[in-house]
Amino acid sequence: MTISNVVSANAAIAKRFRRFFTFRDFILHDGRSGRRVRIAARTQALAATAAALTLGFSGYGVANAAVDTAAAAGLTPQAEQAATVAQMRQRVRAMEANVAELRQVAAAHATRIDQRQAMIAAVLTGEGDPAALADAALAPLPQGSKAVASVTAPLQRAEQRQAELAAKAQEVTAERYAETAKQLRKLGLRPEKLAMGGPYEPVSTTEAAAVTAASNEADAQFRNLFMTWKKLDTLEQAAIAIPSLQPVDNIKLSSNFGVRSDPFRGTAAMHAGIDLPGPIGTPVYATADGIVGRAQRAGGYGNLVELNHGKGIQTRYGHLSKILVGPNSRVRRGQLIGLMGSTGRSTGSHLHYEVRINGAAVNPIPYLQAGDQLLAAQDRAARNRQQAVGGPAN
Repeated sequence: MTISNVVSANAAIAKRFRRFFTFRDFILHDGRSGRRVRIAARTQALAATAAALTLGFSGYGVANAAVDTAAAAGLTPQAEQAATVAQMRQRVRAMEANVAELRQVAAAHATRIDQRQAMIAAVLTGEGDPAALADAALAPLPQGSKAVASVTAPLQRAEQRQAELAAKAQEVTAERYAETAKQLRKLGLRPEKLAMGGPYEPVSTTEAAAVTAASNEADAQFRNLFMTWKKLDTLEQAAIAIPSLQPVDNIKLSSNFGVRSDPFRGTAAMHAGIDLPGPIGTPVYATADGIVGRAQRAGGYGNLVELNHGKGIQTRYGHLSKILVGPNSRVRRGQLIGLMGSTGRSTGSHLHYEVRINGAAVNPIPYLQAGDQLLAAQDRAARNRQQAVGGPAN
């Protein structure tokens, strides 16, 4: 083996080494601002080369050249030359194993950056399964040597910048939780009772610092983001039970909730709902997901559909000309459940609509005027549920 052969062999190794690394281009976004992070293949390869030098690659090449020079001059016995070549080949295999390790760890870092960006995007849109995305984003990375750390340094810096974006996404998520909870309180509902997960408790700066001290800062930030998102997701899933959709397409009010003059007796009487007039046969829709409690003739209500939405929330739809659902069946928000009529104690075609909380009738108007934040939360939860079971959302 001559010096030129050694040079050729080293060039071939270098070519194979460079093929381990590919161009990395990441778009990091927190919903308000975006940042592009580029990590060139050359940057990775140079860092890997430095690590390889630390492992002794340079000394190995110099030693090879010296040995081959001595062999060419006839200064080394043939058996010793063969042993040296075998040792060199063994070292080449060790070098290739080191490079493979570098590539594996770098690829794992790059994959996690992608997964964490997917988690940030899902948090901002409110779509996806928090637990599944968090499992991927917080999966442990393979352990590497000290030399590996120098190669992954650019990716680690990208992860740190991504953690800063995750902190901003967490702020957006916390604001969305607070606004949704505010809308629920306006309806006289307790968010912590609806979600059944306890009140939302954001992690303080001091607590976050303690978590960070115990583990990687980026990991701590993403765990914090997950906890905030999970609280919001639980609340939004519970919000599906709140009747916020209009029961008929065109809302016209002929009688309000509260004390009024009874249309038959002319005396003051409590009106437990609102009356929405329309032609006989007008479609009537469920205003929230629920289970049909009653679907039958019920005294002054005439033909009645009663829906139980959970969390102590119930709606009633009276005076129907036709009932289109059966008892104990599950209905979705916006599903057709009956047709408007004038059955029971009625003076003309209209829908008598009630909302009840823990058995007590409440004014349905605020529910029909639910804020955009609550409606958006219900829509996100409905889409997630449909994606989980398959099929389009209602």
